[in-house]
Amino acid sequence: MDPNPSTAFDVAIIGAGVVGCAVARRFALAGAKVIVIEKGADILSGASKANSAILHTGFDAPEGSLELELVKAGRAEYLSIHSQMGLSLVETGALVCAWHADEARSLEAIAEQGRRNGIAELGLLTARQARDTMPGLSGQLVAALEVPGEHVIDPWSAPLGYLTQAVALGAQLVRNAEVLSGAFDGEWRIETTAGPIRAASVVNAAGLYGDTVDARLGLAPDFTIKPRKGQFVVLDKAARRHVPRIILPVPTEITKGVVVCPTAFGNVLIGPTAEEQDDRERATVETAALEALLARGNAIVPALASVSVTAVYAGLRPASDKKHYRISARPDRRAITLGGVRSTGLSAALGLAQHAVALHEGFGTHFSPPAAVPDVTMPNLSETCERDWQRADHGEIICHCELVTRREIDATFSSPVPPGDFGGLRRRTRAGMGRCQGFYCNAQLAAMTGDRLAVPLAVPAGDDR
Repeated sequence: MDPNPSTAFDVAIIGAGVVGCAVARRFALAGAKVIVIEKGADILSGASKANSAILHTGFDAPEGSLELELVKAGRAEYLSIHSQMGLSLVETGALVCAWHADEARSLEAIAEQGRRNGIAELGLLTARQARDTMPGLSGQLVAALEVPGEHVIDPWSAPLGYLTQAVALGAQLVRNAEVLSGAFDGEWRIETTAGPIRAASVVNAAGLYGDTVDARLGLAPDFTIKPRKGQFVVLDKAARRHVPRIILPVPTEITKGVVVCPTAFGNVLIGPTAEEQDDRERATVETAALEALLARGNAIVPALASVSVTAVYAGLRPASDKKHYRISARPDRRAITLGGVRSTGLSAALGLAQHAVALHEGFGTHFSPPAAVPDVTMPNLSETCERDWQRADHGEIICHCELVTRREIDATFSSPVPPGDFGGLRRRTRAGMGRCQGFYCNAQLAAMTGDRLAVPLAVPAGDDR
């Protein structure tokens, strides 16, 4: 959707990751005329495309921090809307596992911090008690902390649902639009590779480029993004019966550590690593790191050693030079920056959106909420509810690994926010994400999608590449 440069928007949101999509929804619900500006060919094309998909409670967030407040607010709103919007919730609970005596001694302090953070349902377990709840845990376990409220969700349908509701309320999305510069003279004029955009206010939710976008807008950045790479291993669905709960490590000052986690799609995830790098674009996977993740997963749940790997991937987290979120409002420039949002971004996104609207109220502008809010229900991709292949007249199954139907693929192209590239199609349908990684279905997908993607799957006739 191309914006009309002569049209001024109330709020321009830069970045269509999970935070930008949530912010767009909240401003649209408030009654603002919203545009979302995304550099990539599709939404969720940056840091948001690779995460562990855990809906956190905030039990281990810094006490009294804004991050804790926003994680709790975001989680509460997600729980209040997920049923009506068709968003997944796999109620797994979690165990923080201690593998030696020093870690075991830390569990009581973590539990106390969690209780001070308002998470009351925490319980210290002996190794035997923990294995009673999850028999596959290694005999090397020393103790565990049970966190019943930590759950798993579909990490892509949620932000897509947020943006879909925003679009239903009149928001616009422009893709392939990198922000080049911005000037404020009572209103913003933002120059992008897709043309100029005018808006009364701007919200920077650019993730890995949060500091760069601030600089291009003429806003002196008060933080520096230091990309942190996380590599992941995805195990075959046979692993799921061995991992019914999220297994968390005792966290460090640097990272939450390597997690062994069930997914909403029926697999098991091991990761992430935490590796600092300068490159903000490329996140490579490396054999040694992947083998170390597998070894760690096998040490935690020995039965995983016999399960094959379905996929490996890596993502970048927009860490900054300090651990906390880097959020600021500049009323004199009508600008808000939501920066440095790392591991808890999926959980905090709705809370961050509430916070952004509250900050914007300080600019002195008040909107009129719409008279009616359109219902939005997202197609289910999780294994915990009925899938489309289980219903009649789905056309045929195109992706047999993930049981994706022709009807699902056709529907996503006629949806309010259709995929812009093959990654977007995968995230909307699961097509090509299974054991064969698209080997058997890509030809059919290429025929079905034609030239509707930014980069077609098929090479055109006569192309000698």
